[in-house]
Amino acid sequence: MHIYKPTKEEISAAAGKTVRDVLAPNLKVLFCGINPGLYTAATGYNFARPGNRFWPTLHAAGFTPRQLKPHEQQELLTYGFGITNFVERATAAAAELSRAELVEGGKLLQEKVLQYKPQVVAFLSVTAYRTAFGMPKAVLGPQPETIGVTQLWVLPNPSGLNAHYPPAALAQVFRELRASC
Repeated sequence: MHIYKPTKEEISAAAGKTVRDVLAPNLKVLFCGINPGLYTAATGYNFARPGNRFWPTLHAAGFTPRQLKPHEQQELLTYGFGITNFVERATAAAAELSRAELVEGGKLLQEKVLQYKPQVVAFLSVTAYRTAFGMPKAVLGPQPETIGVTQLWVLPNPSGLNAHYPPAALAQVFRELRASC
């Protein structure tokens, strides 16, 4: 299968677009990104930018039996996992999002979680989690708070720009979540 690679023009034109959630009721883990990047929005697939480590990390941590490609994102549902974001609109960088957008996104996310009831929501950014939920001292790992019956867990952002977590370290913290499910 030929994988679609968007042009520079298509990537630029993706600002403000949205990407559909990969979501179903009663998932084991719902992974929550910050918001789609422009490359992701141009393709329509979550974590599609080459260099994003989400898909390799899911496999390395044992969430999937093989490394899925972004266009195979719906296959995640068969393993009991899904994807959503704090903010739906695509931007070139998460820094373009306002605090108010993240807080509003946190409220909308709470509604989604109460409706779909995943066992765990795994937030893929400690900074976005702190901002959206007013938890300035939150750290990586399981959180004492819940949303309804759903446990909350904070993981590092899998972006290739996150130099604090090389691939092996990133896979290890994802593995800790996997072991708890």
